[in-house]
Amino acid sequence: MKLLIKAPAKINLTLDVLGKRSDGYHEVEMVMTTIDLADRLELNEVKEDRISILSHSRYVPGDERNLAYQAAKLLKERYGIRQGVEISINKVIPVAAGLAGGSSDAAAALKGLNELWQIGLSVEELAALGSEIGSDVAFCVHGGTALARGRGEKITKLSSPPSCWVVLAKPSIGVSTSEIYGNLDISRIEHPDTEGMIRSIREKDYEGVCQKMGNALESVTLSMYPEVLHIKNQMKRFGADSVLMSGSGPTVFGLVRRDSRLNRIYNGLRGFCDQVFAVRMLGH
Repeated sequence: MKLLIKAPAKINLTLDVLGKRSDGYHEVEMVMTTIDLADRLELNEVKEDRISILSHSRYVPGDERNLAYQAAKLLKERYGIRQGVEISINKVIPVAAGLAGGSSDAAAALKGLNELWQIGLSVEELAALGSEIGSDVAFCVHGGTALARGRGEKITKLSSPPSCWVVLAKPSIGVSTSEIYGNLDISRIEHPDTEGMIRSIREKDYEGVCQKMGNALESVTLSMYPEVLHIKNQMKRFGADSVLMSGSGPTVFGLVRRDSRLNRIYNGLRGFCDQVFAVRMLGH
């Protein structure tokens, strides 16, 4: 049996850090939404009791470092599955970009294998398993738009944001999330207005969403990687309605409603940035 499944990227409309936890992680509060930029996974049952990862991207590990591999391994061990699987990943989401590409692959693997192996787990049960793999996996299992708390595993579903274009630009650097958090000074954080963002989404208030966007990690990444600041400034200059870094970076995204302006931003960024995408919000 063969199964095809999409693994969409996410952006952070808000990302707030509330403090350091006793387990070494940070307590966060984030409003996230999925966008129409997706990896595609093909799951093929194999008779032998093994997990294999196939990908044409040299940035995708084919062993236990791969989060989709970890998802398959977790399900096999937890539920005594003796069947094997071959997971083919068609990588579209940039790697180490702040867009949860690896986490989304893991979430897609969990959902697909739940069906392929007929385990019968609910979305909530799959999300709980996902949180054992990585902080963003629980959100990616749910998809849509949500408030994520704790270290990202406590999910509250939200309505979809007002529709618009999302232009993304990723500079040719990777950013380590742990490095960014390591350089974060909790006492100097500019906290975004999470409640205001939730209200704007609920009221389908596009201007409100644009005004309330904020990311507590942004100042750290911008100070360490000036190319991220450059992209942000250029995106504003080309006419995006609102611009923010996603996650710990380095991807920057801009929201825009007018098609004519979208083309100007997209073409302007392509002039100096290799990875530029123009997509819609999925959000539901």
